[in-house]
Amino acid sequence: MKLKPRKKSSHKGQNGRVLVVGGSVDYVGAPTFVGMAALAVLRSGADLVTIAAPEKVAWSINCISPDLITRKLPGDYLQPKHVKAVLALAKEADVVVIGNGIGLRPETKAFVQQFLKKLTKPVIIDADALKLVRLQDCKNAVLTPHGGEFGILVRNSALKNAPMKKVQQALKDNVLVLKGHPKTLIVSKNKITDNTTGNAGMTHGGVGDVLAGIIAGLIAQHNDPFVSCKVATFINGKIGEKLYKTMGFGYLASDLVKEIPAMLKKFHKAA
Repeated sequence: MKLKPRKKSSHKGQNGRVLVVGGSVDYVGAPTFVGMAALAVLRSGADLVTIAAPEKVAWSINCISPDLITRKLPGDYLQPKHVKAVLALAKEADVVVIGNGIGLRPETKAFVQQFLKKLTKPVIIDADALKLVRLQDCKNAVLTPHGGEFGILVRNSALKNAPMKKVQQALKDNVLVLKGHPKTLIVSKNKITDNTTGNAGMTHGGVGDVLAGIIAGLIAQHNDPFVSCKVATFINGKIGEKLYKTMGFGYLASDLVKEIPAMLKKFHKAA
């Protein structure tokens, strides 16, 4: 698994800009989940990350780290009136992440569907957003469900109980990362592989948000989406294995974020 080398002469912004869209006052933990995804983007080597979130959530995220830029949307949750503003932010990004802590309100569902229909950038669809879309309506996307979210996704896509080959046909230019243990599947229309790193401690809240951030950060650095998913799932699991040796199953998503640069170092090179 090889990532594209980083240019020694590069300057700010040339190594990827990511927009993270998420958050809702319905979930107390939403700022943490959105923040974990955003910090994972930066720890993966991307240059800049901006978060678009409801204003109360965005102010809370600003307390997590001074490295996170937020755009504060009026209201308590994402809704159709925010589509235009968030699309404008997406124009400045190389990759978008959507879904972390957004909730399942009807207005939020309408926002997600309208936003994705008009979005022209690569996108990581994660968490609650996976419950609000159909595979047939996704384009240039990485979808990152765990087993329960996958069940809802295929049901919404009229693919319930369908064999994986049938799901692959519906993927088009998308990549599916079906999270699980002892293995995670990485699936495209014509390729399928698995990752076996990780352990039972990776069920903690926020671990999936970290994975979404790593994937986004790698794609933003101009890496192939399928390769980015393979590398991201591998290192996310390897970090979990490393942390288990010293902390048992008590490690947190924030512990994973701190270890990303060291684990990714073997894949990153400058040229």
